[in-house]
Amino acid sequence: MSDTALHFDDARRRIKAIFIGSIGNLVEWYDFYAYTAFALYFAPAFFPSHDPVVQQLNAATLFAAGFIVRPVGGWLFGHIADRHGRRLSLTISVLMMCFGSLIIAFTPTYATIGFAAPVLLALARVIEGLSLGGEYGASATYLSEVADPNHRGFYSSFQYVTLIGGQLCAILVLLLLQNVFLTHEQLVEWGWRIPFIIGALLAIFSAVMRRQLHETEAFVATTATQKREGSLRGLRKFPREVAIVVGLTAGGTAAFYTFTTYMQTFVKQTVGLSDLTTTYVIAGSLIFAAILQPIYGLISDRIGRKPLLIFFGVAGTILTVPILTMLSSTTSPFLAFLLICVAWIFTAGYTSINAVVKAELFPTAVRATGVGVPYALTVSIFGGTAPAIALWFKQQGHEQWFYYYLAGVIFVSLLVYSTMRDTKHTSAMDERAASAAR
Repeated sequence: MSDTALHFDDARRRIKAIFIGSIGNLVEWYDFYAYTAFALYFAPAFFPSHDPVVQQLNAATLFAAGFIVRPVGGWLFGHIADRHGRRLSLTISVLMMCFGSLIIAFTPTYATIGFAAPVLLALARVIEGLSLGGEYGASATYLSEVADPNHRGFYSSFQYVTLIGGQLCAILVLLLLQNVFLTHEQLVEWGWRIPFIIGALLAIFSAVMRRQLHETEAFVATTATQKREGSLRGLRKFPREVAIVVGLTAGGTAAFYTFTTYMQTFVKQTVGLSDLTTTYVIAGSLIFAAILQPIYGLISDRIGRKPLLIFFGVAGTILTVPILTMLSSTTSPFLAFLLICVAWIFTAGYTSINAVVKAELFPTAVRATGVGVPYALTVSIFGGTAPAIALWFKQQGHEQWFYYYLAGVIFVSLLVYSTMRDTKHTSAMDERAASAAR
């Protein structure tokens, strides 16, 4: 077989693995974000109140609860991925997401079973949080390891393409239900259950596909030559890398969840757009965000990861307050869309490459745990809480304070970006398993 044919077969194998791994990631995030997309409709069923802000605050609090358990999921599935393989971890995590979605889909309302309704909803969010906590580390590790060294930024960027795509799919399902199939009253009464049923079915399909994934060469080589140890015990040898993951994630995850999950509530309640217009604005901005990810990933393969991170840190610190201030005062859907897109131009400097940066920090033996645990811990503190913090400030009559909070968190991450090494040029991805014992 010619060298060209071998090169083509290798590229095709990598692309197939990335496609299957990414599709599973899309399904997981669709299931998780369906909660946010339909919160405006199901919140009254679980949290009776005459104040819609209070209802959304309760729903956002449970959204944050799903993030609190993500570090546990990062440890659990990171341990599975580092000891038993990336494929097994990815398959189990998507099945757990299926179970959580089914609980939400079939839980009776508060009017039917009282306080047990929000309790079951909280249980479902905990299960989904565990699943998603494991999904990030395992998928980031898998996509980075399966890519060739010269295109890791590009290939790994598809984690956030599908992550954003999952939210976009949830928004599009909402759009179809709003405009084609159901009335507003039907959505409030029972239609909000449909997307969770769809998500559960897609998760089963994704689990079947993930069973076909081949294990990465890096993992196979490491397990064949290195004695395995507890994932957290191995991770203790890399305190600097763990601290970098926490620092570089804080600002990025706060910005990401502000301009994705919280934006739907912000545009609806603060800007004052209708349900349908809000859906169009958010869907359009997510499409724009998804397009940016591989473009920035390609750029990072050429110039390095650090310049993009610094771009996000500087622009985010300077522009966050003006963008959110202008957005809160506009009445134009088009201007709202443009302002969110401007925010995405700098936020993509983080989202497009953060997975590969974290993977390049750790050797193979502890990579999934090293990526997943500190990331999940940071997201639970700064990412999942962003909608709840913003709504709390709004309820207190000081919504603008959240704008400064977000800019401040981004600035803290900028300090980390400015002092860290560029992982493209000093990557642990190519180190042998023996490096884990340094």
